[in-house]
Amino acid sequence: MKTFFQSFFQIGLVSVSTVLITKHLYYGIFVVAFLISLLWTFNVSRIAVSTIKQKLIYSLGAGIGAVCGVLLTQLFN
Repeated sequence: MKTFFQSFFQIGLVSVSTVLITKHLYYGIFVVAFLISLLWTFNVSRIAVSTIKQKLIYSLGAGIGAVCGVLLTQLFN
């Protein structure tokens, strides 16, 4: 589950970042981009040496995180 949530949060933040960029909300863009990069540094080394099952779980988390990130930004719209 840890692998799932790591990608869920990272890609969820990417979705949020995309919306912030389209709205030119610079402080939000900075904070979210920082968090994305920080999470990525932890995720990349772990997933690179993982099993195929872990990679599929990571990808599933990323897909669901992307949708949830967009839905989250719509709540504040």
